[in-house]
Amino acid sequence: MDLETVVKALSLKIRSGEDKLRTPILGGYTGDLLSDVMANSREGDIWITRQVHQNIIAVASLKELAGIIIVQGCEPAKDTLEKGEREGVPIMVSDLSAFEVSGRINDLMKKIN
Repeated sequence: MDLETVVKALSLKIRSGEDKLRTPILGGYTGDLLSDVMANSREGDIWITRQVHQNIIAVASLKELAGIIIVQGCEPAKDTLEKGEREGVPIMVSDLSAFEVSGRINDLMKKIN
């Protein structure tokens, strides 16, 4: 499954990295504590978070995550978007809760795999 599949299925709004929508998603991680995400996420995961500051880009780059979904209709800060574009990290936004987004992605992965 790739980012484009998730964007379409969940009606996500793309905020950066539109050219990276063919990036495969290998798993997922939901969390807001950056140190937890750094310790427990894996390369290729889609990260679901409520965080909007630019440090999320550093974590996503370091861990080579597939992309970031920001939940609850929150928008990334301007400097986050700029850094995301520079580093090639896809950022998407959903009005849904982290719980709902996680469940829907999990369901999609089960259907496709």
